[in-house]
Amino acid sequence: MQVTLDKQYPVAAGIDAAWAILSNLNELATCMPGASITEQVDASNYKGAVRVKVGPAVAAFAGTIEVLELDAASHTLKMMGKGADKSGSSASMELTASLLPAEGGHCTLRGHSEVIVNGKFAQFGGRMMTSVSDMILAQFAEVFSQKAQAVQSAAAPGAEAGVGPAVVAAPVVAKEFNALGFMWAMIKSWFAGLFGRKS
Repeated sequence: MQVTLDKQYPVAAGIDAAWAILSNLNELATCMPGASITEQVDASNYKGAVRVKVGPAVAAFAGTIEVLELDAASHTLKMMGKGADKSGSSASMELTASLLPAEGGHCTLRGHSEVIVNGKFAQFGGRMMTSVSDMILAQFAEVFSQKAQAVQSAAAPGAEAGVGPAVVAAPVVAKEFNALGFMWAMIKSWFAGLFGRKS
């Protein structure tokens, strides 16, 4: 099953601060709920893991990430990620993310991704996968913005000497995604929509 995502999120910091996060894959991974970089193979290839909690159980995916393009002039990152879990489910994602200037000295994070899912997760269907992705990406964008703000604060005049825009001032990390909590939110939303249509 394939899902296409096109998203834009406001970032409460300037492009330079946001680029310091977007161009650093180790920092970028900590914005994604349950994700981590486990090994840097070379300048453009990494190994990583993603954990998704379903009640007391935890689904763990291991995979690889390849940086296809990192363009500082256009503030654009292109990458390919592939992963699988022990049950045989697999997923791949080709992502293009870029930063655009916005009002008030802030910027906008724009992303386009093609996600292909196989195995048991494909049974949920495109609508459910899109809803899950929306919730995960909203949390990602929130943490990304917080990290960019921390970088901008550290680089501001009067900040500690020697702290540059590539240094994150505060250890902001995304919380692990709880699929059970998400499912409950989906059920409540479904019932709300059902009764809303009848009234």
